[in-house]
Amino acid sequence: MIELDVQQFAGIETLHARPAGKTAQPLPTLIFYHGFSSSKLVYSYFAVALAQAGFRVIMPDAPEHGARFDGDEASRLQHFWQILQGNFSEFPQLKEALYDAGLIADNRLAVGGASMGGMTALGIMTRFPEVRSVACLMGSGYFSTLSSTLFPPPQTADIDAILTPLAHWDITRQLSRLADRPLLLWHGEEDDVVPADESVRLQQALKREGLDGQLTYHQEPGVKHRITPMALEVTVDFFRRHL
Repeated sequence: MIELDVQQFAGIETLHARPAGKTAQPLPTLIFYHGFSSSKLVYSYFAVALAQAGFRVIMPDAPEHGARFDGDEASRLQHFWQILQGNFSEFPQLKEALYDAGLIADNRLAVGGASMGGMTALGIMTRFPEVRSVACLMGSGYFSTLSSTLFPPPQTADIDAILTPLAHWDITRQLSRLADRPLLLWHGEEDDVVPADESVRLQQALKREGLDGQLTYHQEPGVKHRITPMALEVTVDFFRRHL
């Protein structure tokens, strides 16, 4: 049995899932980020599965998503990279709110996400060594190059002001920060939004540098940009072993 409700942490509406009767008890805790144009509720099956495995799961709505969405889809489509940056900016306050509430057991904190959420997880891994383990599903940490093809900023925008802050989180020159803790990469081979080559690129870069000792890598044949039962199972198993 689990308990699941909506709560505010650090002023952000989140979905909070945990084993039944353990709302106030410190638990190994996961912050899990949803994808673009989605929400915490759409990805709630991750919260259910991970809470059933014994974890506390906190799923925030990204800026301009879920409870924070004002209904302007056209505007949101122009702000993908700013929204990703918003996830990064809000993580420290969210993390501290969970610690201040006494909800994280023995510093056992992990981060995961899918699509834009997977990108968020990889970026957080480069800057927060206290995060024990990370799962990136159908994402990428190569923001500087991917931004030219995935939701590129409009030509009318100040592109440098949008993309320059992302270099701080880009994994290209920070591979060693992805190698000192367990990392899961999962990708559908036929992904038509975030190419599977993005995960292949990272897997090969870590292997080439001898940094893949804590990497768990899965590609699923015939799968486009969606989460499958295998992806969910692999994610739960990963955190059972590494959190």
